[in-house]
Amino acid sequence: MTNLTSMTMAEALKGLENKEFTSVELTQKHIDAMAQAKHLNAFITETPELALKQASESDKRRAAGNAGALDGIPIAMKDLFCTKGIRTTAASKILENFIPQYESTVSQNLLNAGTVTLGKANLDQFAMGSSNTTSHFGNVISPWKNQNSNNLDLVPGGSSGGSAAAVAARISMAATGTDTGGSIRQPAAFCGLAGIKPTYGRCSRWGIIAFSSSLDQAGAFGRTVEDAALLLKSMAGFDPKDSTSADLPVPDFAAAITGDIKGKKIGIPKEYRIDGMPDEIEKFWQQGIEMVKDAGAEIVDVSLPHTKYAVPTYYVIAPAEASSNLARYDGVKYGLRVDGEDLNSTYENTRAEGFGDEVIRRIMIGTYALSSGYYDAYYIKAQKVRRLISNDFENVFKECDALLTPTAPSAAFAIGENEDDPVKMYLNDVFTIPASLAGLPGMSVPAGLNSDGLPLGLQIIGRPWDEEMVLRVGHSIEKAANFTAQPQLTGKIAA
Repeated sequence: MTNLTSMTMAEALKGLENKEFTSVELTQKHIDAMAQAKHLNAFITETPELALKQASESDKRRAAGNAGALDGIPIAMKDLFCTKGIRTTAASKILENFIPQYESTVSQNLLNAGTVTLGKANLDQFAMGSSNTTSHFGNVISPWKNQNSNNLDLVPGGSSGGSAAAVAARISMAATGTDTGGSIRQPAAFCGLAGIKPTYGRCSRWGIIAFSSSLDQAGAFGRTVEDAALLLKSMAGFDPKDSTSADLPVPDFAAAITGDIKGKKIGIPKEYRIDGMPDEIEKFWQQGIEMVKDAGAEIVDVSLPHTKYAVPTYYVIAPAEASSNLARYDGVKYGLRVDGEDLNSTYENTRAEGFGDEVIRRIMIGTYALSSGYYDAYYIKAQKVRRLISNDFENVFKECDALLTPTAPSAAFAIGENEDDPVKMYLNDVFTIPASLAGLPGMSVPAGLNSDGLPLGLQIIGRPWDEEMVLRVGHSIEKAANFTAQPQLTGKIAA
């Protein structure tokens, strides 16, 4: 039998349809791989018994001719999506024992499509981080290794690092993620995967534990662009329970992957050539530009003049919204409770013990930005700059069909390397934050390795609701790059 953990999701769907193997067999192989890769700490909660039960039900549906779009495919669910009857922690101590009595819209959509849930993937606590080192349940280790320094464990990126590590290590065929400022795209780049953040409003936020409500957006990880498109198609759709959900039809994203970008105009924003960018990132970007040019696209130099304000704007707006959203965790209604002498001290004790350092840092920043005397100076000003950044993209898309940039300013770094400098850590999202502020679709596609043998990703940014163009350009790059590298660990855990 073919190695069931090495195939793509699209290949697995064909194999299931042709009765080459069952979902139970496919799922068991991934459960075995998951057991051998526990040292990666990719999952907070594993659900092998549930997965095999769902796989068995999937096989029955397929035998009866009632298979869903993704029936029988084992996936990882980021532990930010509420799952009925399954512990959902947001990687925090304060929600360590929280078991929701309801299902998020996105996870329900995937269950309706027939997916099999292997477990809840680890993440940065409350999705706050770019390295997956802020989780209360311990950091995730990337399955990739630095070829020139094999003793150092690497970060998988964040916040969706557990999801990315699981797919890269062939533990899971695909995975959900959420992206607030780059939390799908950056880990996808670090782990050599395709990862897409759709337009804000394309996927429902209902039942996703909130970080920053005007930025959070669910998206998909796949081993290929096609896999990411297939997962996104089943995740997306209008939800009346979410006031920010768009009442628009969901295209057949996979059908849009033609690879044909002849005559399309691809913009190259000059502001993304930042000071201090490593030479190998600059060269890698240029290689990507040559790939789309060779595919018949026209390269257009464009300008996004307010890009330099994106990171500081984000780190006013996102912490401010986090400060508001996380106020609900007070030890009264649910979650951790640490009693004090009175109500105020109970709040203080609960939050001090329940939140990690990075979460506390962002709550403090956000509370300050929203406080009397500073609201206008910081939060309102940041929202005005956000509008200018959005206008920049609107103007640029009059000249081109999509933008091409690097995904991250570096490859994966060692665990602990940037821990003593929060600002340096925040700059990991310098290329991904602008599209998030504008609510635009963005995707990272693996297109090469750096000098240490680590994956590098190229980012495609598209017009609002034009995920199809993003996927088309991404697939074109995927074909040209022919990225087949896999982490060293794969041979051991996927045998």
